[in-house]
Amino acid sequence: MRTLDRQQQKIFFYMSAEKRIPKNHPLRPVKVMVEECLKSLDERFNKMYSSIGRPSIAPERLLKAILLQILYSVRSERALIEHIDYNTLFRWFIGLHLDEPLWNHSTFSKNRDRLSKAFDLPLQFAHPVPLCFRAWKPEQQLKSQRVCRKG
Repeated sequence: MRTLDRQQQKIFFYMSAEKRIPKNHPLRPVKVMVEECLKSLDERFNKMYSSIGRPSIAPERLLKAILLQILYSVRSERALIEHIDYNTLFRWFIGLHLDEPLWNHSTFSKNRDRLSKAFDLPLQFAHPVPLCFRAWKPEQQLKSQRVCRKG
């Protein structure tokens, strides 16, 4: 018996992005390493922002997004925002809820300036990979490499 193709949108849905990502996905160990690295930069991030004013976008999220842009060869920040908007994997990696609104593509350039000043880096190095390598201690690198080998 044929079922009708009804396309009515649900008002509420309960879905975890964590459950949608396969356990053996290559980004899982990368996410662990990146979050470990970004935790070590927490104090420096706190110094970059004022305690008053409107809330900002967490620099950790922006750096994770830029890392995805590098890993998946996304051609521009506009295209990256589009990918994050509809890609559950990208939202999960960054730490965005499925219904959380996205920031504007121009946020990347504004925050790249802020990162380069805070970390005393040339602008081209205000990306997640060099920042993480600068912050890691040797024992953290070894631990991270072991995590990577497990995947």
